[in-house]
Amino acid sequence: MDNEDDFKKLHLHLVSDASGETVLGIARVCLLQFDGFETVEHLSPLVRHLDDVDKVLDRIARYPGLCIFTLVNTEIREALETGCDELGVPSVPVLDPILGAIANFMDVPMRGRPGRHHGMNSEYFSRIDALHFVMAHDDGQSTRGLHDADVVLLGVSRTSKTPTCIYLANRGVKAANFPIVPGCALPEELDGLKGPLVVCLTKDPKLLSQIRRNRLRLLGQEEQTDYTDTERVEEEVMMAKRLSARNGWPIIDVTRRSIEETAAQIIRLIADRDESRA
Repeated sequence: MDNEDDFKKLHLHLVSDASGETVLGIARVCLLQFDGFETVEHLSPLVRHLDDVDKVLDRIARYPGLCIFTLVNTEIREALETGCDELGVPSVPVLDPILGAIANFMDVPMRGRPGRHHGMNSEYFSRIDALHFVMAHDDGQSTRGLHDADVVLLGVSRTSKTPTCIYLANRGVKAANFPIVPGCALPEELDGLKGPLVVCLTKDPKLLSQIRRNRLRLLGQEEQTDYTDTERVEEEVMMAKRLSARNGWPIIDVTRRSIEETAAQIIRLIADRDESRA
């Protein structure tokens, strides 16, 4: 470490034989439990050859820190672990406890094939299909094939309907969304919709008003309008809540929820609905 500032930094080397999403997600969840230092992420995806390991070790030598990896190929991971030991850097194989538990419980060997969790299998094509569905049914663009959706999200403007749908698509969930706009009726196709679960998203009116003003500012438009007026926004939110209550649609307040948390709640609602039907 070259200077005093380095003591306040954690150089985190995240190594994967695939896209790196898994190891990145695990690391960030763990980092939420700590304060008092800055984290510098060094992501190394697609590490599948010994030459790739050499490049990772060169980076670790320049920026010593903690190495976390999701490598399954024995030769590749041994090379990384040996190199980290020689550099005096701890290395953590985050998948090992789970892989070992599955292998022991089922009494079968692990195949050790890199990148399999992002292979082009049926799950992959399901996600792509779901993403195409979301893009075709975003913001009320179309009601065609709406009965094929897993969930339909409703909500007033700026309640994160579109990003939530996109995140759900990455989980293989087909999602459509429609805006709730004062004076505009929702599509007739929503009446008596049997297949999809209909969910209403809502948000604190004051925060919603501020978000809308920020949005208009970025677009270079007038900020003080009915669209941003707090009282009008409160009326919109109440109208959406009454509409949902009248139709028996579940409501999720996204004020203090991340997109991931909102999506997780929706997935749980879908699972609960499917269980009750079964």
